[in-house]
Amino acid sequence: MQAFDLYAVLPELVLLVVACLLLVASVYVPERQPATPGVEQDIFHTPRGVGFVYFFSIILLVYLVFAFLGRIGDVSVVAMNGLFQSDPISNLLKACSCGAVLVSLVYSKQYLSDRALFRPDFIVLALLALLGQCILISGANLLTLYLGLELMALPTYALVAMRHSSEKSVEAAIKYFILGALASGFLLYGMSMLYGVTGSLDLIEIFRTVADPRINHLVMAFGLVFIVSGLAFKLGVVPFHMWVPDVYQGAPTAVTLMIAAAPKIAAFALLFRLLVNTLLPLMGDWQPMLVLLAVLSLVVGNVTAIAQTNMKRMLAYSAIAQMGFVLLGMLSVFDDHAFGASMFYAITYVLTTLGSFGLLMMLSRKGHDCETIDDL
Repeated sequence: MQAFDLYAVLPELVLLVVACLLLVASVYVPERQPATPGVEQDIFHTPRGVGFVYFFSIILLVYLVFAFLGRIGDVSVVAMNGLFQSDPISNLLKACSCGAVLVSLVYSKQYLSDRALFRPDFIVLALLALLGQCILISGANLLTLYLGLELMALPTYALVAMRHSSEKSVEAAIKYFILGALASGFLLYGMSMLYGVTGSLDLIEIFRTVADPRINHLVMAFGLVFIVSGLAFKLGVVPFHMWVPDVYQGAPTAVTLMIAAAPKIAAFALLFRLLVNTLLPLMGDWQPMLVLLAVLSLVVGNVTAIAQTNMKRMLAYSAIAQMGFVLLGMLSVFDDHAFGASMFYAITYVLTTLGSFGLLMMLSRKGHDCETIDDL
């Protein structure tokens, strides 16, 4: 690894190393810390052990936010033999993702502590999911994008099932895992067809090859359908939205916040990397699909949200509708203002989501979750 590559991926490396160290440290933190009178205990075997992991994770996230914000003015670079791209947009989105996870952890501390769920594994899984988001946002290769997507998704499956004594949580985790695997399969199959036609995994090379009129357009169209379907699953837009309400409702509110906020920024970046940056010559094929997905999401999401009495399900259908607005912004790819507005809308949605679920957690009491309208 050259010094240039090391600088480009330094924040991600720091995140990986600290997450692994905290994971090793968390092995020594029991779920219920015994108090033995007269016996001096190690810091990891005291009630402050989990707080130790939490404290260092907060410091790490603050560092990452400022590290990525400080790189916004840097020129665009491609490192790691074309696998990783660092540019102003990706650094801004990564700073927003880190900030969203930071706020989520701060909001979640008291809520999880009251329910005996504030454990080191929650923090470590959140950091690993954040690492996947950062890799996904800066991916310059189909393989990097897919690995980042899976690294983001796998920890969230475990987070949803944290409350394993709850049937709703287990059911939500199973649905999330199965449908997430289906979405990943769609996306991977579409990428494989893209690779079969272009002969490259590099996004820049794929863009150049797709622009060639001599390529097999039929195979490309089939691959594009699978890619858009996989992206629609990950975004949770209609008609691939069936997992969103159940997962939002079944997961603990703190975990729902982790799923609803920061991953949406990474999904927006994935949509931009694949469709706008790479498959722009096929705009005539994917634009009608996005129009249909956006209109259906706006109608179904808004209309269904009105009839909900459960706040988390209502916010889930609201999220479906908001993703429809984000897709509409992607349709005006030649208008810089439209794309900027779409990115601003996605970031604003994340901020409002943090406030909404944070308020639900603040209104929740020990032994009672604020989930329905009557609980307000």
